[in-house]
Amino acid sequence: MLEKLRSKITKRKIQIALGCLWILDGLLQLQPRMLTGDFARQIILPSAANQPGFVGDPIRFAANIILIHPALFDICFAFTQIGLGLLILNKKTVKIGLICSIIWGLFVWYFGEGLGGIFGSQSMLIMGAPGAALLYVLLAAGVMVPSQKDEAESDTSNHPSIYLSFVWTLIWMGGGLLLLRSSHGKPGMIAAMLRSAAQGAPGWLAGLDIHLANWFSATGGLALITFLFLYLMIGFLGFLSAWWRAIGISLGIFTALAFWVIGQHFGGLYSGLSTDPNTALLIALLGVAVFGTKEADLKLLLPVSDVND
Repeated sequence: MLEKLRSKITKRKIQIALGCLWILDGLLQLQPRMLTGDFARQIILPSAANQPGFVGDPIRFAANIILIHPALFDICFAFTQIGLGLLILNKKTVKIGLICSIIWGLFVWYFGEGLGGIFGSQSMLIMGAPGAALLYVLLAAGVMVPSQKDEAESDTSNHPSIYLSFVWTLIWMGGGLLLLRSSHGKPGMIAAMLRSAAQGAPGWLAGLDIHLANWFSATGGLALITFLFLYLMIGFLGFLSAWWRAIGISLGIFTALAFWVIGQHFGGLYSGLSTDPNTALLIALLGVAVFGTKEADLKLLLPVSDVND
């Protein structure tokens, strides 16, 4: 049964999802508030906060350049992203679209997202680390169109690359490290970040953040250990096979979608200043892509058990 489900997940389907997300991002750039200085002041500049100089200084420089003519720059960004989406959706131009999306994604990750805040002091998966733009880059690389020679030699060329399994594990286990660093051993710091994120959110979303923050405050180390164990388990199960791997990926997708609601508030799509649906939705898409990889490839890399589908 797992093999039948896995066979339905192809590179092309993930490419289509990426193309649609790029178009969505481009359309979000055309929101009225994005055409004003608010884009630079409230979206770009905050990503420089609590960052080392090699990250923060270029971001502040880029924000000042955008402020010279915010509408012009924003329209250029919008049509760049819409163009990327259209290139990826067209089978004849999908490869160039994926290559360009990697280049553009890295640019946005640095100057727009401050490397996802991973060099800052308050970066966690639930709050948007390691950055949506990086996920676009990693996913594009994982579903890159193979050369004709590679396609002829491999029976897995139609499926996402097995390297995405490593990406999946790295993100979740890295998320555990970010959690420990952000808390500095004090769950109250995480609670404070969640309460700060609740400000300005619709009432019911803010309420969910507050409830989770109260849990961290009330249970102390237990909440921290629970989240840490969850992250490590999701990452570890991604390298097993058959049902264990499916359980780990499903748990990761469910957790990512929960973070998309709590902490990330659907990427703030209601705010008028959203540039993308945020990281959690991309992590969920990554989970789908990882499920679509061939376990036969994984066995060549790691001594996982036989598949009993």
